[in-house]
Amino acid sequence: MRRVVSQTAVVLLSTATGTAAVAGLGALDAAAPARSAAHEATTLILGAPHDAARRALTEAKPRSVTYHGVRVPVPAGWTVVRLDDNPSACVRYDRHAVYLGRPGPQPDCPARVVGRTEAVHVQPLRDVAASRTVVHADKLGSFTVTPSIGHETSLALPEAAVGIVGVYGTDPAALQRVLRGTRVKVKPHAHGKPSAQPKTSTQPKSPAQPKTSAQPKTSAHAEPPAQPKASAQPKASAQPKSPAQSEAPAKPETPAQSEAPAQPGAPAQPEPAKPAVPPSGPAAGRSARTGPPERLDYASGKGFDTCTAPSLATMKAWRSSYDVTNIYIGGAARGCAQPNLTASWVKKVRKMGYRILPTYVGLQPPCGTRPQKFSTRNAAAQGRRTAADAVAKAKALGIPADKPIYLDLEAYNSRNATCKAAVLRFVNAWVKQVKKKQYKPCLYGSASSGVHDVGAAKGIAKPVGIWFANWNGKARVYGDKFLPDGWWPPHRRIKQYRGAHRERHGGVTLNIDTSLADGRAY
Repeated sequence: MRRVVSQTAVVLLSTATGTAAVAGLGALDAAAPARSAAHEATTLILGAPHDAARRALTEAKPRSVTYHGVRVPVPAGWTVVRLDDNPSACVRYDRHAVYLGRPGPQPDCPARVVGRTEAVHVQPLRDVAASRTVVHADKLGSFTVTPSIGHETSLALPEAAVGIVGVYGTDPAALQRVLRGTRVKVKPHAHGKPSAQPKTSTQPKSPAQPKTSAQPKTSAHAEPPAQPKASAQPKASAQPKSPAQSEAPAKPETPAQSEAPAQPGAPAQPEPAKPAVPPSGPAAGRSARTGPPERLDYASGKGFDTCTAPSLATMKAWRSSYDVTNIYIGGAARGCAQPNLTASWVKKVRKMGYRILPTYVGLQPPCGTRPQKFSTRNAAAQGRRTAADAVAKAKALGIPADKPIYLDLEAYNSRNATCKAAVLRFVNAWVKQVKKKQYKPCLYGSASSGVHDVGAAKGIAKPVGIWFANWNGKARVYGDKFLPDGWWPPHRRIKQYRGAHRERHGGVTLNIDTSLADGRAY
């Protein structure tokens, strides 16, 4: 009987001391299996008296974590990841999590994550987009998350020199509760003006930050705020992005595994550095180097894509093995954070000789598996909104007009006639609006659903180029059973022929999908 009482006491005590427990376990991977309450109880403490259990029950409080003087509530079931302790952790928006700190230069992310749910990332202010909203400490409790096409909001908390990026799945209410429950452990100056940060380094003034005066001491747990450097990041559009799936279980299936198009087969061994099979069909015999790469509107060669833009050092290490790379520039279903992706990154990667596939992961088909969806009623309107936001994101990254932007349209049930009709209305509106804004509309999708349906459709505006997924291991852009060779020839096809796998080049390993390009690229 005594042992049962002791275990109960431990469970309640661990709840009451949630902050301390999180601080010690925050660096664990989000996918680590959760232990039962009874297991944790017997591990942490034994023999607690019965009256201590009752006191713990009375005094139990919700979990919270503190980062640089900012205390964030942690809802039940959410994971806490301390990036300063675990810099290789991937900031994923498809899992309920609170991320603290700056990601490392090369996070270990999956090849592909599509979809979002509620998640919060607290980090030094200099790492948050320039389009952030300044919110003073005494206003956090009434902050409202305005629904947006990107399902994302970015806040600047000047009193602590901390920024918060919050994303949501379909409804911003849960994210709003977390942000309203966040507290800054410094006293605002009179009239709501912030007190200044400690003089630990020279700090450039941000246009959005008011002048500051001397800062009072924070609590014993609060670290001094990291001092921002001059940001090289371009202005991003003020619209947020979104989350997708709810809380990940112990070892969730990654979107890269679950979302395969028609043929998901993928060998386990790494591939050779260059493709053995050149483009075939109408493009056969055409040189991949008919002029300087920057003068061609298409790219030929081997390409890879991964969930988050790799570091510049990684891109350099991989250059001898790949000619083309993908970047996820925005969208309500973009699943990974992009700490490296800036206009400067794009410029430097192109100088290395890469060609780039700018890809926007917006709302998905109503009969698809992702939570962020357009509907049969609003398909055309959402297609136009998606196009406008995609163009804005491309411009923010320094991608000029007349360059391609790929719409990521994940696999769906093509046999559902009503859903397929909505997809065609969405794509038709997307294509027209992107063209109107002087960019080249292109389409990524499954060879057996999205790309096939658009190719076969009559009376709609067609994308300039396609990037189709058929994971059959055949590095050929023509001869696909779902897509007649007469659709989009020549130099307007890219095939993703191998799904998620790991490769190592130049001493660096990434999780990637592999493609063969003979199509539109920047």
